[in-house]
Amino acid sequence: MAEPVPPKDGRYGVSKSAALKFVVLIGVMSFFADMTYEGARSVTGPYLAILGASGAVVGIVAGFGELLGYGLRLVSGRLSDRTGKYWPITLLGYCIQMPAVPLLALAGRWEIAALLIVAERVGKAIRNPPRDVMLSHAAKEIGYGWGFGVHEALDQFGALVGPLIAAFVLYTRGDYRAAFAMLLVPALMTLSLLVVARLLYPRPEELEANPPDLKAEGLPRVFWLYLAGAALVAAGFADYSLVAYHFEKASTVPATWVPIFYAIAMGVSGLGSLVFGRLFDRVGISVLVPLTVVSALFAPLVFLGGFAAALVGAALWGLGMGVHESIMAAAVAQMVPAQRRASAYGIFTSGYGVFWFLGSAAMGILYDVSLPALILFSVLAEVAAIPLFIIVRARPGMNRRP
Repeated sequence: MAEPVPPKDGRYGVSKSAALKFVVLIGVMSFFADMTYEGARSVTGPYLAILGASGAVVGIVAGFGELLGYGLRLVSGRLSDRTGKYWPITLLGYCIQMPAVPLLALAGRWEIAALLIVAERVGKAIRNPPRDVMLSHAAKEIGYGWGFGVHEALDQFGALVGPLIAAFVLYTRGDYRAAFAMLLVPALMTLSLLVVARLLYPRPEELEANPPDLKAEGLPRVFWLYLAGAALVAAGFADYSLVAYHFEKASTVPATWVPIFYAIAMGVSGLGSLVFGRLFDRVGISVLVPLTVVSALFAPLVFLGGFAAALVGAALWGLGMGVHESIMAAAVAQMVPAQRRASAYGIFTSGYGVFWFLGSAAMGILYDVSLPALILFSVLAEVAAIPLFIIVRARPGMNRRP
């Protein structure tokens, strides 16, 4: 396929239509990518157990994978900014991540499966910062909130469908290997769309109407304030595995409903990304203040409530995750010079991931001690972020569409 010929001014005829097409194309690609790896992640725990791994091994593999998955974004982001090779680095990440999932079907030992699970996280770490930078160029033309909201919504809908596919295969076939093999289809779709996007949009920076400031250096103070607030929010979000563990232990939610609750959370996450991404473009970062308060209610609902309350709590958990992830990416693009966006995304997502891990670990410890203490920790961590968001909101340009 030949590269599209830019107009005489050397650009893609910058328009909202062209920018939206790029966002949707990358979003559909992310839909299939999330379908692939979230489908796998929903069943890798029991699969490792079947292959002979202990509970400690499962925990270590999952934790180490997440550590690399967030930590390596620092390296990927900085490398992308220094080299400007956004597409090659993105391609490398996806080419590591996607094959790792269906290859789990061939793993005969837990050690091999563990390596593939970690490889999937490494691939995601490599491709995320440069991909988000390319998205930011297009998102600027249609509104950062709407651009990242559309992408996040498609992403989360894939995260909804993937686990349901895995559950269906397990229900009909009772074979984990068949479930992983089935995920080869969305993996191939992801890689195919990746090639199409690369050929159609070899220079996504040309989707941004105003050329970036080549003299811009460093990350502004508002970025670090925002990162501190986001880190507190992340620390207050329990990992869904702990929520699911509670459902099982407290018998508030039947086992067959636990993955359905997760699917519902992902659906709410996707819809929230669309609605509040658009709202972000209208009112700015102010939207995070009430949303943080509302999403903080998930903890008392899921850990103290019965079936109905737990369902509402899971939905609020999903709403908080989707909205914060989409708006956070949009806000960072608005704060940071184009030449530093990949580094900024790497730093931001690494910090967010580390504090999510630390907060989840703390809540796991508190769970065995006192549920009220766990809930208090979760709510206070999220509410503590609000003053920082208010300070960020007061900065010039943060309450209007760019």
